[in-house]
Amino acid sequence: MMRVPRPTVKRTRPYDSTARRIAAEQRRARVLDAASVRFTADGYAATSVAAVAADAGVSAEMVYKAFGGKPGLVRALWSRALVGDGPVPAEERSDALPAAHDEPRDVVAGWARLSMEVAPRAAPVALLVREAAASDGAAVRLREELDQQRLERMAHNVAAIHHHLRPGMSVDEARDVLFALSSPELYEILVMHQGWSVAAYADFVRRGIVAELLAD
Repeated sequence: MMRVPRPTVKRTRPYDSTARRIAAEQRRARVLDAASVRFTADGYAATSVAAVAADAGVSAEMVYKAFGGKPGLVRALWSRALVGDGPVPAEERSDALPAAHDEPRDVVAGWARLSMEVAPRAAPVALLVREAAASDGAAVRLREELDQQRLERMAHNVAAIHHHLRPGMSVDEARDVLFALSSPELYEILVMHQGWSVAAYADFVRRGIVAELLAD
């Protein structure tokens, strides 16, 4: 019997999605690093997307596609700052504290420790937006957006300890106290202007939360 030869199947190389994802993440990180340096050195208004792209070794088109322009770069820098030292984002570690500690003061101490990671990264971003908002309408909206995100986060944190608030302290008042004690302006005054260490700043925040919010 004559054997019919099987058709030759051309094998193609598997699509390496992992390598492409890693390369994209590396490009994104380079862009954010370049944007952070440019914003710090030149300010928001004087920084151009083209300059950030050139510093990162990518095209301006890629920056616009990935971030949508300068406001998007700032949002991405803010989101990266909130991660902290990682690999688990600081907000996730914050959410885990109430379940890990019965004593609310231990929860607050954990928040203070996390502030040592987040504040040095997030405060400069928020202060950059504050400065830009003086003359840029998009920055005004961005500042409002970041403030609203932070206010909502403080409300979320208060919900975790609301049974331990001191008598007469409402949930809204407690939220506002946390909003004030986590403000970039406080970090600016104590650390950037007065030269406090980040550890001293975090301990001040801890003592302020305990004194103002928690029952004896």
